[in-house]
Formats: sequence, C-alpha cells, structure tokens
Amino acid sequence: MTHPEQQYLDLLSHVLERGDRRIDRTGVGTLSVFGAMLRFDLSEGQAPILTTKKVWWKTAVKEMLWFLTGGTNLRPLLQQNVRIWTDWPLASYRRETGENISQAEFERRIVEDEAFAARWGELGPVYGKQWRRWLGPDGQEHDQIAGLIDTLRQNPSSRRMLFHAWNVAEVGAMALPPCHMVYQYHVTSDGRLNGLLYQRSVDLLLGAPFNFVGAAALLLMLADQAGLRPGELVWVGGDTHLYLNHLDQAREQISRKPRDWPSMRLVRRAASIDDYRIEDFAVEGYDPHPPIAAEVAV
Repeated sequence: MTHPEQQYLDLLSHVLERGDRRIDRTGVGTLSVFGAMLRFDLSEGQAPILTTKKVWWKTAVKEMLWFLTGGTNLRPLLQQNVRIWTDWPLASYRRETGENISQAEFERRIVEDEAFAARWGELGPVYGKQWRRWLGPDGQEHDQIAGLIDTLRQNPSSRRMLFHAWNVAEVGAMALPPCHMVYQYHVTSDGRLNGLLYQRSVDLLLGAPFNFVGAAALLLMLADQAGLRPGELVWVGGDTHLYLNHLDQAREQISRKPRDWPSMRLVRRAASIDDYRIEDFAVEGYDPHPPIAAEVAV
C-alpha cells in the first residue's frame, strides 16, 4: 500500500519537473503549477504530519487555536514561542521607521511592551477576524465558526457548511491576504466528518506542511464539538509553488523515505470550540527525519 505522504512527495517532484518559472510578489521567483489535490484519511487516528522532515506540529496547532480566538495581533503567538507571523510586521516596522532592528529584539519588544505590540504587532483583519467577526455591510459581525458548528449539529446534510476568509472589502488592510481561504465540510450518513481546504496560494515546502496539520487539528475539534467521527481531509491547492531558493531542500526531502505516520487525538472534549488548548492534543508515534531549513519569502 502506498504511503499517504507519497502524494506530497510526488507533488514536490511534479513542481520541480513541470513547474512554470515565474517572477512572484516577493521577488524570489517560483516554480509553479496550478491545481493540485491530496487526500488524507483521518478515520483511524492517523495525522498528516510529514515524516520526511520534522514538522513542528505544536506550532501549527497553536496557530490554529489563535485563529479561533479571532485575534489579529502577533503578541499572543510570540508569548507561546510561535514566530511564523513575525516576518510581515517586522518588515513593516523596518520600512516605516528606518530602524534595522533584529528579529529577536523586535519580538522581545512585542512581548514586553503592550503599547509597542498594539502599534507594531497588529496584522490587520486576517484569518481570525474573518472567521469569527466577519463584518457585514450593515455593521453586524458574523461568527462563521459558531454558525458552522450549529449547522453540523442541527443540519449535517447541508451543502452550505463552509467558512472563508477572503473578505474583498478588507483584503487590502491585511498583512498577508489569506492563503488557506476556504474550508468546507461534509458529514457522511454514518457520522464521519470530512473536510476540504482550498488554498489559493501554496508555499509547498514551508507552508503546506503546517496547513495540513492545522486543518487536521481543526477537523478533530469540529468533529468533537458536533459528536462526529473524523473522516477524510481533502487538500486543494491553487497556485502551488516552490520558491527558487527552496529547490535543493525539496530535492533533499524527495530523497527520503516516509516513515509511519503518527496519531493525533484530543485528550478531552472541550466545553466549546473556544476552550481547546495545546495541551488537549496528543500526538503519538512521531519519528520524523531531521528538519530541513529554508527561508520564508516575505
């Protein structure tokens, strides 16, 4: 039986071999294909945490939990040692002040100085704002996550169980427009929750592995809240790319043989979707290959 991680490795190979060489927003350049799909079965407890390099799964889950708070400031992430969002506000600070501050010093000031964090740690109306506080034209805020959970419980055969983050009116104010922008859900007749994640733009080496973990963690939480069992996670990529400074790393990863996937489970049922903590997630049997370092393109 083919290891489920092989889908990802085959996609890396496909982009390396067939990708269109493009100049992108960051100026780094990419090899890009348009349209990709991967399918991960979560029904037996396995989690799509890649083994051909170490994935910092706790960081991905913490990010997902932060999205669910509706927060848009960097500070709570840094207080949990999550640094994956620092690059964008740091670049903005350097550009606007002319101060060549180090990342470590910038992060220290965000954590220790609430006023500094309020001014320079704000990311704009990014994911959490749209998921939990989408602003309608009448000024009313809409909690898409709460609405989704209610529908999962009350009308699980609905074809309208989705939420998204591409709010046209607010995209321009975001530090980074949403990449993983649409999540849709489907409940089978025997009570399994399937999820589909569509990403308009995919950093295949660095971003996608985190997105797999975050989407799987979210599916577990939603299933838990709705009294369902985890089913299949379907991942769909739009502009699926490798940055030109990631090609050697991708080749290194492809050369490695996948190991058994770990399991991921919740150790308790939280009172609500807002009550989960990183300590509620147990990952067992994770034995990955060593990490592969690569720079984020900003």
